Amino acid sequence: MIQDRRIGVIIPALNEEQSIASVIRDIPGDVDEIIVVDNGSSDETKASAGSAGATVLSEPRRGYGYACLKGIEYLTAKDPDIIVFLDGDYSDYPEELLSLVVPIIDGQYDLVIGSRMIGQRQAGAMLPQALFGNWLATRLIRLFWSYRFTDLGPFRAIRASALHQLNMSDGTYGWTVEMQIKAAKKKLRCTELPVRYRKRVGKSKVTGTVGGTVKASVKILYTIFRYALSA
Repeated sequence: MIQDRRIGVIIPALNEEQSIASVIRDIPGDVDEIIVVDNGSSDETKASAGSAGATVLSEPRRGYGYACLKGIEYLTAKDPDIIVFLDGDYSDYPEELLSLVVPIIDGQYDLVIGSRMIGQRQAGAMLPQALFGNWLATRLIRLFWSYRFTDLGPFRAIRASALHQLNMSDGTYGWTVEMQIKAAKKKLRCTELPVRYRKRVGKSKVTGTVGGTVKASVKILYTIFRYALSA
């Protein structure tokens, strides 16, 4: 069944030369193409990803969302059935990819979020500010749109046709919450599955710094209330 579906994987990456090859290596061979979108790295991320067998794109505009949009633009011409997103820092377990795509292949769901909240987390893998931010954001989504999520986790799979309906636009920290809000507004069939989560290789660009934490928090809350107050 999986072999009958075209699956594309998008991995945004910024200075992940120490981890990106491991991420690519652990992705199951059932996928059609792995796209690493380099977001302006100053290390050997691009070379490492290319040597590991990924298609490497460059997005000079800094921002997680911009990197994802670049990958989507590339994959659109390939007409995939399912698009999977995951991080390049080896905090996710890429081998769990198949468990996320099967509910979409079976026709049950359009969007599957890999939830770190209901999965197994290595001690210290998520800092307190990340845990609180996820709790607050998902509660607000439930309040405004009656959709129950537990996580804004980056490891997720979505039916390509459903993704195009969402008309994603956020270029930075609001990317994941924008997808879940728009999925709720469009009444997409969404679910969460538990995924494992470990300490990332290297330091987080978001929760690892005070500035990153503040910027991400403000953008996520802004995104939620902007859509809540719009028609």
